Amino acid sequence: MRVIIINGPMGVGKTTVGKYIAENYSGTAFIDGDWCFDLHPFVGNHETKTMAIDNILHMIDNYQKCSVCKMIVLVWLMDEQWVYQEIVDGISDMGLEAQSVVLTCDKNNLISRWENDKTCEWRTQEWLEVSLQSLLFFSSLKNSIDTSGLTVDRTADLIMHLS
Repeated sequence: MRVIIINGPMGVGKTTVGKYIAENYSGTAFIDGDWCFDLHPFVGNHETKTMAIDNILHMIDNYQKCSVCKMIVLVWLMDEQWVYQEIVDGISDMGLEAQSVVLTCDKNNLISRWENDKTCEWRTQEWLEVSLQSLLFFSSLKNSIDTSGLTVDRTADLIMHLS
């Protein structure tokens, strides 16, 4: 079973692309890591990230046991190496192979996407600054796709054809 991990800064389009893939490839389960980390108020420390990783891996394990599930797409912002490694190691321990991709874009595209997203509660000026500051880090990671100027379907196509 194929497990696609889509990483990248807030607002780059991880959820949009992940949902597109899930909707266009039959038998695909979609997991948004934020669902597994929905605490109010938000606390992003080692304990809560460990809990979210456990929740994500539990969902992946359940989906891989489901006969109608053929592929899993996980979208989540993983800006710490240990978080990413725990996810990949957990997937590997299940006998599954993770395919990772990092979505990035240029500053102007990120700002535009941010301003056009009227549904996400995280789209504040403060979080935009955090996301903009993370662009350089995410752009330096392996398997990075610059989505500036790309459509959702083109980005999904690039991901689906990575080996």
